Amino acid sequence: MRTQKAEPTALEDRQVLDRVSTTRVVGGVAVAYAASVIVQNAMFMGGVAQLLGLGDGTGAPTYGDPLGEVLAYHAANRGAVAVAVGLEALNLPLLLLFVTGLQGLVQRRGAAGADWSRLAVAAGATLSAVFALVIATHIAVVLAAEGLAEPTPAFELVWQLHAAAFALALPALGASFIGAALATHASGLTRPWQRLLGVAGGSLLISAGAGNLAIADGSPLVFAGVAGLAAWLAWLVVTGLRLIRGQG
Repeated sequence: MRTQKAEPTALEDRQVLDRVSTTRVVGGVAVAYAASVIVQNAMFMGGVAQLLGLGDGTGAPTYGDPLGEVLAYHAANRGAVAVAVGLEALNLPLLLLFVTGLQGLVQRRGAAGADWSRLAVAAGATLSAVFALVIATHIAVVLAAEGLAEPTPAFELVWQLHAAAFALALPALGASFIGAALATHASGLTRPWQRLLGVAGGSLLISAGAGNLAIADGSPLVFAGVAGLAAWLAWLVVTGLRLIRGQG
């Protein structure tokens, strides 16, 4: 009889340990993903790229800059762009691991927020696909810049396609952000202010993405999307550290 009573307790203890372990893994993935995206974007800062010997100190052009500047940047900073686009091979699986792992955590906690977690997974998968196009076109821009003395119509077309793909990635990121923030709050994994950050940042991203034509044409509206991205990264770090500590 004593053995029979001890077995359920051991099983429950093992389940708790597994749940805590999974929570920490998901938290670690969130922090790793945020760190990778931060490093990726740092490569486009002229000073950082030059310090690492990957560029000439010129910052990345905006979508509204003259094509001559776009060509000159990509011809002189191929190393920095190579590191940035290479990191996307890490970002994509980390993003998918995070949203699917998060869905598992939500389901284990009674499925509160399950619908929002499904939104995060679907939007995350869409974001991965769109961002693959963003990176592929950026690779094409770098390759096209090699050996060109001046921009060609083909170079301009690829650059515009890259800008358009980036603009369309913003609403997918916004939906992922909102879904993840509401799912984690509903299941008690995060604090109320993190839900507010998610809704505000995600709405900013979706609103900016609605102006995708203007962004692709060089509108400063892109900086609204950049602000939403910064909120997403902050949320990932805070949420990830919270999960690593086993809180929530």
